[in-house]
Amino acid sequence: MEISLKYLPGGRTAASGNMMAQSDLDLKETALKEDLKFYFMNPCEKYRARRQIPWKLALQILKILMVTTQLVFFGLSNQLVVSFKEENTVAFKHLFLKGYSGVDEDDYSCSIYTQQDAYDSIFYVINQYRQLKNVSLGTLGYEHEGSGLKICKQQYKKGTMLPSNDSLNIDVSTETECIFLKPQELAGKKAELKLNSSFFSLEFYRLIQVEISFKLKGIALQTIHARELPDCYAFQNTITFNNRAHSGKIKIYFDSDTDIQECKDWHIVSPVLQKNTQYILAFDGFVILSCFASLILCTRSIILAMKLQKRFVNFFLEKYKRHVCHADRLEFINGWYVLVIISDVMTIIGSILKMEIKAKNLASYDVCSILLGTSTLFVWVGVIRYLGYFQTYNVLILTMQASLPKVLRFCCCAGMIYLGYTFCGWIVLGPYHEKFEDLNTVAECLFSLVNGDDMFATFAQIQQKSMLVWMFSRLYLYSFISLFIYMILSLFIALITDSYDTIKKYQQNGFPVTDLHEFLKDHGRVGYGKERTSMPLVCCCGRQQSDDNLILIN
Repeated sequence: MEISLKYLPGGRTAASGNMMAQSDLDLKETALKEDLKFYFMNPCEKYRARRQIPWKLALQILKILMVTTQLVFFGLSNQLVVSFKEENTVAFKHLFLKGYSGVDEDDYSCSIYTQQDAYDSIFYVINQYRQLKNVSLGTLGYEHEGSGLKICKQQYKKGTMLPSNDSLNIDVSTETECIFLKPQELAGKKAELKLNSSFFSLEFYRLIQVEISFKLKGIALQTIHARELPDCYAFQNTITFNNRAHSGKIKIYFDSDTDIQECKDWHIVSPVLQKNTQYILAFDGFVILSCFASLILCTRSIILAMKLQKRFVNFFLEKYKRHVCHADRLEFINGWYVLVIISDVMTIIGSILKMEIKAKNLASYDVCSILLGTSTLFVWVGVIRYLGYFQTYNVLILTMQASLPKVLRFCCCAGMIYLGYTFCGWIVLGPYHEKFEDLNTVAECLFSLVNGDDMFATFAQIQQKSMLVWMFSRLYLYSFISLFIYMILSLFIALITDSYDTIKKYQQNGFPVTDLHEFLKDHGRVGYGKERTSMPLVCCCGRQQSDDNLILIN
């Protein structure tokens, strides 16, 4: 047997080749484990291991300060815009609505009950529009010389109506007739002829509505006191006398659609104002550069993570002849980086819009506020990622991850019951309770009841015109409150509590071991962290985590 082995060089060659292949595989495994270990380290451990400065961590801290400061400045500016719009709307109601009390009656501003009040209210609007510059306290003016007051009445076609004989003969098709009054015409005889025409002879039994629309312009000077350039506004006002119900009550609606425009020709003598604008624009530009750098770093990290995932999947398939489970694949997808990327994109777009608004080239305040507000929310939520590296702080993240699937399934079932109560309350209680007049209001009312808000008022405001409906309302409200507060809400809390208890047990006894955890379990630090040097202030977390307690958090 010894001679036969001695003279089989091919056997030695095959054995040598297998040994070399196994050696290469071991080297690949060692290198892969080192890279995996390094990938799942926190920023402080990465610094100790390879002296890699945590640029992303430092940049996120800088971003929090800058984005929050930017949001505060924009919020203060936006408050001036919103207050100017609201105050002008209130001023318009007092100017053009006769007898306006200062408080809207419901979803409409005020109401009238006699024919004389209807005529007086319509001519009051015309008269106030004619002498606007003499009665208004604000910086208001007509849009241009060709603009004016447009009055339209919509009514049914000719017919007869005799309520005493219970007879009705009317064509339900409608006709609309309009008249246009220019500001310069209102002072002349031509306007008097129009005002005395048959157009203003209203037949109320077939009148549906009268709509008066006009456009005004104004300039907000209060921004100058906040060291900002003023805005020019265009107010499209519409007054609607709604007689669709023909109930003897005409509801008057006032709607003002405000459009912020660029001031075409303005000269302001204030060097401080111009310098302040330049400083804010420069600060916004620096925010854009910081977010762009963060966007590049996070995108690079995601790309490297995908390459590392591919290496791990291929190696696992090569050595163990099986595929990596879906849960282990998800460990490489860092959701926090995705959140930061979305936040950076929204901050960049919002900052560009803010710079254009500051330079008075755009007036998209609402879009800009949504982008900046949401991006700031994501930036602050992203801080949880770094707190999650500590075992005592990551309970919230792990509990949310564990309970989310069960909570979503539970909410789908509870939502069906909730929708059933919503539709039932709307159709039965809608005519008798103001909180059940439409589906949106019903849903909000029931949600308030689930949280224990406004219970007594909801019970007390039901009208007792129908004893059957009143009794049904009691059965409806008591059953809804009992079902949702004592059963559904308690089960909802129990689901989250159960997930929290499970996470606490995992932290004490160890988390379930997956293929990725098992692969990294027996691998040491490979020299990482042998030298414990002083850490920079930005990496103040000095804990030393053992491999047995390794928790993969992305």
